[in-house]
Amino acid sequence: MTEPLILQPEKAADACVIWLHGLGADRYDFLPVAEALQETLKTTRFVLPQAPTRPVTINGGYAMPSWYDILAMSPARAISREQLDESTQSLTDLIEEQKTLGIEPSRIFLAGFSQGGAVVLHTAFVRWQGALGGVIALSTYAPTFSDSLQLSASQQRIPVLCLHGQYDEVVQNAMGRSAYEHLKSRNVTVTWQEYPMGHEVLPEEIHDIGTWLGERLR
Repeated sequence: MTEPLILQPEKAADACVIWLHGLGADRYDFLPVAEALQETLKTTRFVLPQAPTRPVTINGGYAMPSWYDILAMSPARAISREQLDESTQSLTDLIEEQKTLGIEPSRIFLAGFSQGGAVVLHTAFVRWQGALGGVIALSTYAPTFSDSLQLSASQQRIPVLCLHGQYDEVVQNAMGRSAYEHLKSRNVTVTWQEYPMGHEVLPEEIHDIGTWLGERLR
């Protein structure tokens, strides 16, 4: 597997954001965003993993960077749960690595865009049972959330920032809203913010992320 891209802060790191790109992108996709955020988050390390390249069924079997195969688009995403679990394990390994490097779990944040966000939500609220600093879910959905979702006390204490475009043509706004509602109904401190955009990232959105992170990394 390709090694993650790691952006070290100028000062000694005491916090970390692990940021997963979307389908068909790569580990450099959010490097400019990480660089911009690090201008104010001066002790925060950014880890940008790379998804493996493999065939994606909905794209005619064309091979591209993907955290898991998407088998069908409707009525909801049908996915390869096995590959999702593999990606979740890789993310869990990165969390554990940051812990061994001296970063407290309460200062480790998971962020993900689109398919990467789905991996982040699954990791934080289905697989990971420990503390985390928070989750940033950008233009994404939660394919493994259901009415039977049960959260531990540690999971309930993980704050979440859900950001979505009002005109998202790839991951419908309602899909992101559903993930938000699942978490809200389970007493998670979760914030929903919409932007006048499609399936993309706006400067205003990055500013809001920086503010949210800054409030939690004081």
